[in-house]
Amino acid sequence: MSSDFEGYEQDFAVLTAEITNKIARVPRLPPDEKKQVVANVEKQLEEARELLEQMDLEVREIPPQSRGMYSNRMRSYKQEMGKLETDFKRSRIAYSDEVRNELLGDDGNSSENQRAHLLDNTERLERSSRRLEAGYQIAVETEQIGQEMLENLSHDREKIQRARERLRETDANLGKSSRVLTGMLRRIIQNRVLIVILAIVLVITILTAITFSVRRH
Repeated sequence: MSSDFEGYEQDFAVLTAEITNKIARVPRLPPDEKKQVVANVEKQLEEARELLEQMDLEVREIPPQSRGMYSNRMRSYKQEMGKLETDFKRSRIAYSDEVRNELLGDDGNSSENQRAHLLDNTERLERSSRRLEAGYQIAVETEQIGQEMLENLSHDREKIQRARERLRETDANLGKSSRVLTGMLRRIIQNRVLIVILAIVLVITILTAITFSVRRH
């Protein structure tokens, strides 16, 4: 299970490194090559999403007690994927502006205004994204604390259950000992009663013998 996940991790790391490199190259490429690179990045982003889905499926099959570490790694990869998509959108915006300017033959003033507006919106989105990531990190830490508390409670419950089992065993042993002692006491009483009866019978027999002896004389 973990070996499959790590294999997907390695593929994802290689793929995202290639995507990052290509996105950084897009603004400096000639138009023809830029179009080809943009199409190639789109394809690689789709492959990266598929890898994330495969890793997510692998994590779901991991036992709950070992899933925490892999879940944290998945969150990090998803954040990285979101950043790549954001960077790619920015590069595509610049690319689309260049293509439109070439087709329309504008002087570039309108495109520059639109680009500035789009970049401003992108910066706002990035600020919002950073705030969301901070909130998400707090939620992750809270979840980890909650998970640790649940694990501690689970351990305490196991200890209590073991203590109850020991008490039940002790109670059962005491019950057995009580029954054994009661049986022994009953037998002692029976033996004493039998001895008393035998003693009485013996005394009566002796007295009877003495009586017969006296009468004969």
